Amino acid sequence: MNGYNKELELACEKFRAILEKQLIRVEDMKAQGDFTDYAALKTIKIGICGGDGIGPTISKEAERVLKFILAKEEAAGRIEFITIDGLTIENRIAHGKAIPDDVMAALKSCDVILKGPTTTPQKGDGMPNIESANVAMRKALDLFANIRPVKVPEEGINWVIFRENTEGGYAVGSSGFNVTEDLAVDFTITTKQGSDRIARLAYDYARRNGMTRVSLVTKANVIKTTDGNFLEDCHKVADLYPEITTDEWYADIMTAKLVDKKRRRDFQVLLLPNLYGDIISDEAAEFQGGVGTAGCANIGKKYAMFEAIHGSAPRMVKEGRAIFADPCSMLRACVMLLSHIGYGEYSAKLERALDICSFEEKKLTITGRDTGATCEEFGNYVMDTLKKL
Repeated sequence: MNGYNKELELACEKFRAILEKQLIRVEDMKAQGDFTDYAALKTIKIGICGGDGIGPTISKEAERVLKFILAKEEAAGRIEFITIDGLTIENRIAHGKAIPDDVMAALKSCDVILKGPTTTPQKGDGMPNIESANVAMRKALDLFANIRPVKVPEEGINWVIFRENTEGGYAVGSSGFNVTEDLAVDFTITTKQGSDRIARLAYDYARRNGMTRVSLVTKANVIKTTDGNFLEDCHKVADLYPEITTDEWYADIMTAKLVDKKRRRDFQVLLLPNLYGDIISDEAAEFQGGVGTAGCANIGKKYAMFEAIHGSAPRMVKEGRAIFADPCSMLRACVMLLSHIGYGEYSAKLERALDICSFEEKKLTITGRDTGATCEEFGNYVMDTLKKL
């Protein structure tokens, strides 16, 4: 291997730099305090970050519904809405950063964030290779838990997916490198602290909501060290919740079992590392009507961010169809946001209104084209329904 000495030395230097950053992160996790107590805040600052593509359209509609629900709280000064611009792909490319410094400062000035989809460049599309804004935000704000509920009552589906959000294959996704022109390397990161805190959040959620089963999803039979450690750490947490049944599934088998009409009724809380959680939560959302119907929470101890789980759909904008974008994913994210900041009654009312509008009455249908309702029309439908509750 003497012919590769230079390449191997350079690779070792890069690998060391990656490990040093991750070890600093471990120490930061060890030093963290408790979760934010929103009840103790005089004013809760909600940042509205539109993103790009259809993001500004559906975010604006979600903000309109949120302001309708929280009108009394905003008037009393208990809620403040803050508009955060600058997360468009054009601005991010101009600054050469996933999140420009001024935008990051604005995000950190808020307590919770409602964020629209953002475009992530990929190799071959002609754009600079900047990191995903989502991934960058999750790391910078340490939003370690991605929580995605999926509900289809008539199918007996009521799942809550807890995806570890800051580790796994996405932790250093932009730090991989070409060792030689023939060999490329990326990395998967797992820490004891990262696995423990997502597991505790998932099991605590199950206990508080009367759920009796948590399913651990990995590929520990093949990815033995990182997935194996995740599985082992989750089982240690499971031991603290003896009333909850814990079972194990491999990620590929889980994708199949979610399609099994008999077996899928058994699942309640799913707990997964980052990559598998991303894939399986998208599959799960399809049963509910697609990723356009599902929102998610990104929870950390200090900050929280709520968003749609789908992308920015630039083609819809290019074709002039943005006004027909479905706001349901953002509105479902608002349900989670309201619950997180302590407004459970408002959260329940919005969830009920969305169930009526999406599953029961269904007076309007969003198709993404002029054959269906506009984003604004659906927002009006939801607010009219809220008035009746």
